[in-house]
Amino acid sequence: MELRFAPAPAAAHREQAPEPGPDLRHHGDAEVRDGGEKLTDLAVNVRTGTPPDWLRAHIAGALDGLAAYPDGRAARAAVAARHGVPVERVLLTAGAAEAFVLLARALPVRRPVVVHPQFTEPEAALADAGHAVGRVLLREADGFRLDPAAVPGDADLVVVGNPTNPTSVLHPADALARLARPGRHLVVDEAFMDAVPGERESLAGRTDVPGLVVLRSLTKTWGLAGLRVGYVVAEPETIAALERAQPLWPVSSPALVAAVACMSARGVAEAADAALAVRDDREHLVGRLGGLDDLGVAVAAPAQGPFVLVRVPGAAAVRERLRGAGFAVRRGDTFPGLGPDWLRIAVRDRATSDRFVTALARALRG
Repeated sequence: MELRFAPAPAAAHREQAPEPGPDLRHHGDAEVRDGGEKLTDLAVNVRTGTPPDWLRAHIAGALDGLAAYPDGRAARAAVAARHGVPVERVLLTAGAAEAFVLLARALPVRRPVVVHPQFTEPEAALADAGHAVGRVLLREADGFRLDPAAVPGDADLVVVGNPTNPTSVLHPADALARLARPGRHLVVDEAFMDAVPGERESLAGRTDVPGLVVLRSLTKTWGLAGLRVGYVVAEPETIAALERAQPLWPVSSPALVAAVACMSARGVAEAADAALAVRDDREHLVGRLGGLDDLGVAVAAPAQGPFVLVRVPGAAAVRERLRGAGFAVRRGDTFPGLGPDWLRIAVRDRATSDRFVTALARALRG
């Protein structure tokens, strides 16, 4: 395996050609697919108790119009207004996953690079489209933080998550903006940004960053994974290219109605309140996990998303013991750059976290 070191501080990051290993198509839902009804789900990063009743009512109201083809104009305008950008900079998609496929197929990419550890679907989509994908691997010793100088100068597409799944790192917006340059698409996956109080470090409303492509999802905060709705904010030329690659009527009428509702003043306010609640519940979980340091538990900190990344000895065996105790957690070894001793844990209410930490302590003791 050839290693090519980027012009960053010595050994801070490394760019690595992908090799067979992590299953890029393994996601958290696989942890609960079998026996999930008996498990407390800490593997999927969807907020519990969602969608709220008022949002369900909006979606149900769309059922009367199912005979008509979907019309995305109102939803597109709502997203544009939410971020203060022209409608020409917005594209509605069937979840963020579709956006990754469109980017891989529609853009004339020669040298794509994905910053890892992060959500693996961008790399999988690029590989499926025939691209040779480079990786920039971030290190635990650096807090999984990115030095922009680590990204190869000739990369014409760079993908990074913010906050990053699974590390829960929130990169400074200015640091990410420094990755932009002429001839490069800078793709920032902000699927979890609405779970960050104030959405600080978001780039979604920026129009001064050349080549910027921001992806958003309504899945996580609103519990709409089964509805498939997300969107892209980018330069009009990029949006036009993605739209040409998109099938007709890609987003269903109920999903479009949900998008309008989530962009409303009520939706924005509720998401802001939810972000504060997640922050407080995360601090409680991290504090409880800190009490297990004598058992070898280490939390990647500071966590800023609705999940935490935890290193535990013998994680594979611990994960199976946790299943026996009624908890599903996300294995970490399918993320490039992480080894077999990592688990991702979704933030839940304090009572659930207390029960989980007790079960984890027992699992670690074998």
